[in-house]
Amino acid sequence: MVGLTKEKILDALKVIKFEGGDNIVDLGLVSEVVIANGKVYFALDAGNEDPSKLEPYCRKAEEVVGALEDVTSVGVTVTAERKNSNGSQMNGQAGGQANGHANNSNGGQAQRAGQQGAAGQAIPGVRHVIAVASGKGGVGKSTTSVNLAMGLKAQGLNVGILDADVYGPSMPRLLGLNEEPQTGPNNEIIALEAYGVKVMSMGFMVAEGTPVVWRGPMVMSALGQMINQVTWAPLDVLVIDMPPGTGDVQLTIAQQTPLSGAVIVSTPQDLALIDARKGINMFAQVNIPILGLVENMSYFLCPSCGERSDIFGHGGAKEEALKIGADFLGQVPLHMDIRETSDAGRPIVASNPESAEAQAYIEIAKKIWGTLDGQADDTRVAAPKIVIE
Repeated sequence: MVGLTKEKILDALKVIKFEGGDNIVDLGLVSEVVIANGKVYFALDAGNEDPSKLEPYCRKAEEVVGALEDVTSVGVTVTAERKNSNGSQMNGQAGGQANGHANNSNGGQAQRAGQQGAAGQAIPGVRHVIAVASGKGGVGKSTTSVNLAMGLKAQGLNVGILDADVYGPSMPRLLGLNEEPQTGPNNEIIALEAYGVKVMSMGFMVAEGTPVVWRGPMVMSALGQMINQVTWAPLDVLVIDMPPGTGDVQLTIAQQTPLSGAVIVSTPQDLALIDARKGINMFAQVNIPILGLVENMSYFLCPSCGERSDIFGHGGAKEEALKIGADFLGQVPLHMDIRETSDAGRPIVASNPESAEAQAYIEIAKKIWGTLDGQADDTRVAAPKIVIE
């Protein structure tokens, strides 16, 4: 936004003195300043000090920056390193950069994540939250996520989808959305909508092709806002399109949000299944139930001759589901129509629901809802405390 710069943010923060001495900017406490369409994010680094010591400065920093012209919202994260083995503390000359150790607790990291509530607090007005995950990229997880959301919507449910892949958001392209979210009277973020489904993605705030160069704490701050400050309610299901892997984002979401379960997406070949197992094991470690496995790109039917080819093998995800005692939710073929409708921002379940490919997603969505609908609303898995020593 014109007139709002990193230098202006830092100049404003210089009025805040640390323990009556030098200001927090000159002491090197401020880092990771990011500006996106009037929304400002930055970190305060506690070094080896108790992170709670910076909480009053965090609140003051929000007030100071929030008062600047053109600022629409402020997100501040407190970061800290572990104490050294000799117990040394920050001695008043606090320094260093935000270190991105996103999951250290007990003196590792305290995060505020915007104005989020207590860790693990349910999202008001949202009955079920499910994660769609994979152990690696390139298996069609985002395409699966959006079409499963559409499949749930086709059953008459109120559905939302959160694009949790901050570094590589896909929902703007998959849903043909290029708008910027608006804010409500209480500074809440108003979710965008496509095909009757509420949507939120970092891609709505950053131009396509612009990299998000953030460390872990900033990513978690943004996620906290997208989970807790968006007008999701009322929803029957919020689908979270997770980034690939088993890192900060996955653990943060598991910690902050009571998940009803996770759906694992994999292609049939052994290489993808190895990584899918890592995702399955991660959710097991934080006591999140696996709702089932989806085998994507399961087979290819030649459009000319009708001959079937198992390009990536076939049945691997089903075998894996049997091994771990999870439901096998179904197979989705490798088909040009899925690719073309995804690239065009018209998910196949919404644009051609009677097609065989769309029906594959719809049947999977029915199985997922059948499991969720059988759960009492108060039996969702409580969000675990995550501590990494």
